[in-house]
Amino acid sequence: MDNQVYTPLAVASLSHHDASATDLEEARFPDERAFLSSAREHFRGVLLLQTCNRVEVLVQGTQGALSDFLTSLGRREFRILEGVEVLRHLLDLAAGIDSMIVGEDQIIGQMKTALALAKEAGVSSNLVEICVEKAIHVGIQVRRRTNINRGAVSIGSAAVQLAENLLGGLGEKHILVIGSGEMGMLVAQALSARGLSAIYVANRTYERAVALAEKIGGRAVNLKDLYHYIQLSDVVISCTSAPHPIIHREPLREAMKERRWPLDQRPRPIIIIDIAQPRDVEEGVSSVDGVSVFSIDDLRVVSENNLAERRAEAERARAFIGEELEQFISLVNRIAADDTLSLLYTWAEAIRIRERDRAIHRLSGDDPRVREVIDDLTRVMVKKLLSDATLSIRGCAERGEIQAAEGMVRAITQGDGRCLREGGKEGTDGAP
Repeated sequence: MDNQVYTPLAVASLSHHDASATDLEEARFPDERAFLSSAREHFRGVLLLQTCNRVEVLVQGTQGALSDFLTSLGRREFRILEGVEVLRHLLDLAAGIDSMIVGEDQIIGQMKTALALAKEAGVSSNLVEICVEKAIHVGIQVRRRTNINRGAVSIGSAAVQLAENLLGGLGEKHILVIGSGEMGMLVAQALSARGLSAIYVANRTYERAVALAEKIGGRAVNLKDLYHYIQLSDVVISCTSAPHPIIHREPLREAMKERRWPLDQRPRPIIIIDIAQPRDVEEGVSSVDGVSVFSIDDLRVVSENNLAERRAEAERARAFIGEELEQFISLVNRIAADDTLSLLYTWAEAIRIRERDRAIHRLSGDDPRVREVIDDLTRVMVKKLLSDATLSIRGCAERGEIQAAEGMVRAITQGDGRCLREGGKEGTDGAP
């Protein structure tokens, strides 16, 4: 099998592998719908995937076109892949092999959400949808066939592990979780088994904070009281989806004045772990006396330990992905054959219409029933006559023999090239 992809497909990737949290924040597209709408003018299909540690742009288009488009937006930091490497990257992504926390499950849901947004925005394409759905299917199978996600930590639980490492344990500590979305839930679940004195949950929507707090035995608090509960906490883990910082330097400096006993010269220290993207913590907060700020970049140590434990499972996953990749290539090439087949069916449809109309004219066919019978007859004949050729052409495309597929179409149509040229003028139904 010729392991090539014969339809333009490219992905631009920037992740924790080659960028810091700051770089990722700068590379993000804040208005995802606006970006998708703009990209749709250049590509047949587009998908944008943005998580706390990666930005991915998948397009049905060429590597050069994607590079030019991103450059026009002032984005030159992306690594751009094309062809088979795109398919391999999607499989690694969905399997959790490419994640900072190897084997994490959240990427599956994130890919589903990105695809749903592309569909809703009307910027997806059949090829993009099939590629993402295939990758998700393989990602699920990897987790069923291996132990890559057994005990796997998410970014949220990795943040809890980092706090535990920094403090030597979280027993009897007070923790404030800001944000009650998916990441907030993961953080809270990881904290609930740590024997804490108190878990506070703050969120812009108080009702959502209440719902999460009830699940973990914590206490919901109003976001307007944020700095009061920061004063009470030993660790703050912030993971909102706000487009701007929510923890600011000067209000925090004032709050820290209350974190000291009467005879203390300095406030009691507090750890703030910011795993939001874009970041929740304003730049300069780390300069406040007693405050230590950590970001996604600081989770890399947890990631490396996680990888060491799951290296064998990751290799099993890669072996499975290697097997699936060949099927993936065949699937994409089969889709590419549709363009070649459309020429064949355009040619056949033009002949069918021409001969149908001639027959009806010879029969003086004013009878609607006669027209209907002849039309149905010619449609069935064309479909049956081309069925074997269709299977052969698709088979060649799946095996990567695209030139052979194109040669078959030329061999069939070259005897009546005029119909192929005129087909667009007479109206076609296309391939079934």
